[in-house]
Amino acid sequence: MTATKPRRIASLVSSATEILCALGLGHRLVAVSHECDYPPEVATKRRITRTHVDDSVSSRQIDDQVREASHRGAPLYSIDEAALSECAPDLIVTQQQCDVCAVNYDEVVEAVNRLDTDRSIPVVAVNPVSLNDVLEDILKIGRATESVAEAQELVHSLRGRISDVGQRTAALSASDRPRTIIIEWIEPLMLAANWVPEILQLAGGDCPLVHGGQHSLYVDWQAVVEFDPQCVIISPCGFDLTRTLREVRSLSDVTGWSQLSAVRNGRVFALDGNAYVSRSGPRLVDTLEILGHLLHPGLFAVPSAIESPGEAWRMV
Repeated sequence: MTATKPRRIASLVSSATEILCALGLGHRLVAVSHECDYPPEVATKRRITRTHVDDSVSSRQIDDQVREASHRGAPLYSIDEAALSECAPDLIVTQQQCDVCAVNYDEVVEAVNRLDTDRSIPVVAVNPVSLNDVLEDILKIGRATESVAEAQELVHSLRGRISDVGQRTAALSASDRPRTIIIEWIEPLMLAANWVPEILQLAGGDCPLVHGGQHSLYVDWQAVVEFDPQCVIISPCGFDLTRTLREVRSLSDVTGWSQLSAVRNGRVFALDGNAYVSRSGPRLVDTLEILGHLLHPGLFAVPSAIESPGEAWRMV
C-alpha cells in the first residue's frame, strides 16, 4: 500500500500491464516492458526493458540461448535504468515467477535502489502458479493502486465466467474428457503447467502428464506417443499465432506424430500462446472458454470475448 495514490506506473511484465488496463489504469502507465502489446493502447507507451535473446531463430536455437545464458549466470533481460529514471514512476509492477519470462525481480529492486531519488518507490511483484493466484494478483494490484472496488468487480466477473465453465463440465465422465496436451515449446518438447492444467481440467480435458502449480516441464516425445492425446493444443510461449503456425510444420517429422489420435482425427489446434496461455492476466479466462469450445464444441460456442476466432486459433 502506498501513502498516496500512484499516478505514474511502470509495468515490467505484460500480464501486469493487462491487469492495470483492465482496471482502467492504462492512462497512468508511463512505461512498459518490451513485450507489452495488449491492449492496443499500450503501443504508445515507453519501453524500458529489452531482451538479450534473438527470437528470430528456431525454437531449438532459442532454447540453446536460454540454457547457455543460465549456465553463465547471464540475464536474459535488462532494464534501461536511464529511461526508468526519466519516467519517474511512483509505483513499479513486476514479477517473481520466472526469470525466463521477464526481468529478474532482484534486478528490478537493485535498479530501483540505484535511482538518484530520495523518494521511496514501491515495487509490487506478481507470482502466480494457479488461476486463483492470478485473481489474487488482480486484487493485489488493485490495493497497490487504490483501485480496490474496480479490482473486486473484475475478479467477481472473472469468477462468474470460471464457475459457468466448471459447472458445465463437472458432470462429464472420465471417458468424455479428451486426453489433451498443451505444448508450451516444440523443440525441445515442453508441456504447459502452472495454471494450465487447472484450466484444462475446468474446460473438460485431461492430462496427467503435468500437474498444476508446478513449472512447465520438458517431456520426451515417447511419453506423448504412449499417452496418445485425443486433442493437441500447440501454443509456444511468447509466439503469436502466425509464428506458431510456422513452428508446427516441424512436428510432421517427429516419430509417432502422424499416429496420434489427435492427428488422425483432425483435433490439433494452434493457439496464440503469447496472448492466451503464457500470460497470467485476465485473458486466461478467455483461454478457459476457448479450450471449452475446442474440446467440447457441443457444450460451448465460440467465446463472446473473441471477436476474430481465426486470429486466436487455427486447426492444423
